[in-house]
Amino acid sequence: MELTIERLSKQYGSKIAVDRLSSTMHAGVYGLLGANGAGKTTLMRMLCGILTPTSGEVKLNGANNIELGEEYRDVLGYLPQDFGYYPNFTALEFLLYMSSLKGLTKAEALRKSAALIEKVGLADCAKKKVKTFSGGMKQRLGIAQAMLNDPKILILDEPTAGLDPKERVRFRNMLADFAKDRIVILSTHIVSDVEYISDEILLMKKGCLISRGTAERLTAQVQGKVFECTMPQKQADELSQSCIIANLHHVGDNVLVRLITDKQPPQGALEAAPTLEDLYLYCFSDEERGAL
Repeated sequence: MELTIERLSKQYGSKIAVDRLSSTMHAGVYGLLGANGAGKTTLMRMLCGILTPTSGEVKLNGANNIELGEEYRDVLGYLPQDFGYYPNFTALEFLLYMSSLKGLTKAEALRKSAALIEKVGLADCAKKKVKTFSGGMKQRLGIAQAMLNDPKILILDEPTAGLDPKERVRFRNMLADFAKDRIVILSTHIVSDVEYISDEILLMKKGCLISRGTAERLTAQVQGKVFECTMPQKQADELSQSCIIANLHHVGDNVLVRLITDKQPPQGALEAAPTLEDLYLYCFSDEERGAL
């Protein structure tokens, strides 16, 4: 299976949300990273066929996704960022309802719903109303509904929002197993989730794809730019004006600083092994500051 994105663009008036983005994907997990407003959700909605591109196209095995219509939707699973639910449905009722919309038979719906409720850890709550669920439980239910039709392409927008660390581990393991012969695309602000489960990571900035590769290959871009050192708080405050401060920890009267810089580091600073979070801050710190 091959999903091809060819010079895909989406423009709203004078604003370009996605700008001539191209990529090819095969079976595996693809993590999408970018600051707020980078165009990630717009891209995902075009991949799902919910939004029509201004130009360019999405192809599945060489055929346009819009032209494929129902045939494309049959192999697609989608969890939007703002997942809607019916508060008075139980978890099982909701999945059965979604199964009917996806064209599953009653027997298939019962079998798949029960299996997925178990898989996402909601078996004890299957007959409880969704309105009583915590945010993390609702998110797990959303993940389950996206997988009901056993999709060949699974697109998840911020799937780990609201999940605690234990739930995120369960989710990562489930996705890794699910993606063996499928294409899984997920966007998340929890960088560690992308780092752990993605076969390939795509970095988006201002609607463009600026880099892609494994976590190891991408973090190599900030090799030699990440340092740690201990200094007085005042010096750390001054340093934050010219460097990216990735972490700061008080140690007695001083602070232990992890910093990212293209310039000469402070005297006594030791080079540190870069992480994907360091790369994220290096690429997007200017946009994140503007959003605050």
